[in-house]
Order: sequence, then structure tokens, then C-alpha cells
Amino acid sequence: MSLPAHIAAKLFERKQTNAFRTLNIHEGIDFYSNDYLGQARSTIIFEEAHELVSKLKIKNGATGSRLISGENTLTRQAEDYLASFYKSDSSLLFNSGYVANLGLLSTIPQRNETIIYDELVHASIREGLRLSQAKSQKFKHNNYNDLETKLKKIEGIIYVVVESVYSMDGDQCDLEKILYLCEKYKAYLIIDEAHGLGVVGKEKKGLSYNVDHPFLLARVVTFGKAIGCHGATVLGRTDLKDYLINFCKPFIYTTGLSPHSVATIMASHQSFSPTETNKLYENIQYFKKVVEEYKLAHQFLASTTAIQGLLVGSNDKTKKLSNSLQELGFAVKPILSPTVSVGTERIRICLHSFNTKEEIKELILRISEYLN
Repeated sequence: MSLPAHIAAKLFERKQTNAFRTLNIHEGIDFYSNDYLGQARSTIIFEEAHELVSKLKIKNGATGSRLISGENTLTRQAEDYLASFYKSDSSLLFNSGYVANLGLLSTIPQRNETIIYDELVHASIREGLRLSQAKSQKFKHNNYNDLETKLKKIEGIIYVVVESVYSMDGDQCDLEKILYLCEKYKAYLIIDEAHGLGVVGKEKKGLSYNVDHPFLLARVVTFGKAIGCHGATVLGRTDLKDYLINFCKPFIYTTGLSPHSVATIMASHQSFSPTETNKLYENIQYFKKVVEEYKLAHQFLASTTAIQGLLVGSNDKTKKLSNSLQELGFAVKPILSPTVSVGTERIRICLHSFNTKEEIKELILRISEYLN
């Protein structure tokens, strides 16, 4: 039986615009993964996680939602550790960053309240907004005059939602300015630290790490990037955690993370190393230096983080450059419209602590040869 006509038409249109997605395994020098600190490839973390799991009676699955049979001593231990690690009153584990954003934003803001969000926030945040009973409106990316203009016009309870580091552009929010505006207009701030952890902030633990502010309501930290595993946590006051446990449907009705996933989260945080964050910082600086040497700065988005966006323009051109670099042994991925706006299609280059300077220079050389 064929798909409904309108569904088939959408697939056909995606193919016609050269935006059709497929699942592929790429070999080569890693310039595309979010494994910024190399934690995902660590045998030490793997062995330490196995040791933690071996102490539990149930080893493979949580067996149910945490409110029924899925709670265990390791999960409690992990949340206590994470709260201490991130200097937060509490930590509540979710199965992914996507689910954490979905759950938080569909649960906390209520009817007749308002959410103001940066226009470049992640799809998971947008889905949470869609499911929320609150009203929502966007402000121009990192434009705090626009944010203030909107804050002035809104009455009632307001939530401001931003990311510390934006996943497609690699630029940062100005947390100090945002918190100033939140305090001025009595708005609650929710910040997603998915791409900030391991890259920015004090001790490279995120832009909002060790920030004590009365209007900083929640921090979402995702473990699928620099921490190198899976899952996420929502950090905040203890009563925020209590509220989510009681009212957040994506938490209440989801089987808990497997013991091995929780153990990996614990082991990965215990292995979080200034040595690797320093190496990453050095590689980012070196990348920027070589880009300048090859006179390619105008091709890249402004970013001082691990995410470096090479603007190409059009799906066709971006795919061709991506394929060329893959053939030369570089694992890179094209970011196509509609994921990004038409005309801003790009190669999203991710830098890591384990990339060598030789690899970085060779990548930029090959890009320069292709473009020139």
C-alpha cells in the first residue's frame, strides 16, 4: 500500500530540492561529530561505567518509568553528583536533550504566560513551545534591543529562552545582558547549554556555570556533545525538580535511562578534564589563525567555539563541497535548507581536542583549493 498522496508529495519535493536526508556512515578524520573532548571514544570511561553497572542487581534496563520501577541507587547517586558538579540545588535526568527541552517547556510555562525565544534556538525548544499552553514569540538572533522591545510590551509572567552556544552558527549569547534584562522586566531565564559544556564558561562547564541569579530558572545540559554519551539533565531549584517529577509528562511516562547509560554519564563527568578543554581551545585558536592565513575568514560565520560554519550557499553547492572533502578523507557533513535558511547552506565543521594541527591545516588547505 502506498503512502498518502500528500506525504509522498513532500518526499518528492525534498528530493527535487536536493534536501533529501539519508542515514550514512562516514569514515575519515572527524570534523563532524559533537564529541568535542573525545569522551565518546574513551576506553577508560567505558571500563569505569561497566564497573559501576556491575554493582547493580539490574544491569540492562531501567524496567519502567522512574515513578514506578525505574528508580535505582545509581540514578540517585548520578543526580546528586551532577548537582554538585554543576553547582546546582538539584539535577533531574532526562533520556535526551530533546526530551529535556520538550518536557521543560511544555510543562513550566502556563496558559496566559509568554515565552520569548531567540529565533535560532534548537528544534527541540521549538517543539516544546508548540506543546506549551503559553503564548510565544521570537526575537532577532542575539539582538537584545529587540528582546527588550518585546519585554516592554508584555504583561504577566515571561520566560526568556536562549542557548549558550548556537548549534548551527557556533556563536554565543551575551548572558550578562540577558540576565540584566530578565531582572529589569522580571522574566525567568531558561538556557540550553548543549554546545556550551566543555567549550565556554568558567572551568568550561557552560556559560551559566556558577552563575547565581534569582531569575535564572533552569539550565538544560545535554550529554550527547562534549560529555560523549547520552541523556541530559535539567538543573535548578529543588522545587523545580519536584514540579517536573509531578507534572512533566515526557518524564513521567518514559522508561528511565538504562543503568549503563547512567553509569556512562557518571564516568564521563568524573573524567571531565581541563587538559582536554585546553587542547580544544588551542585547536579553535589555531583553526582561526590558519583560516586567516588562507584568506578565508569571509567564508566563515563569526564563531570562537568548536562549531565553525563554512558558508557555501545552495544545497547543490554545499553537497558537492562536502562530497569532495569526504573523498579526501575528511568526515564533514553539509547543513542544508530547510535546516538552515535558504542561501545560508553550509559545511558545519566541528573541532575537537583530539584533532591534530596537521589535520586542521590540511582541511583548510583543501577547502581553499576547492573554493579558489
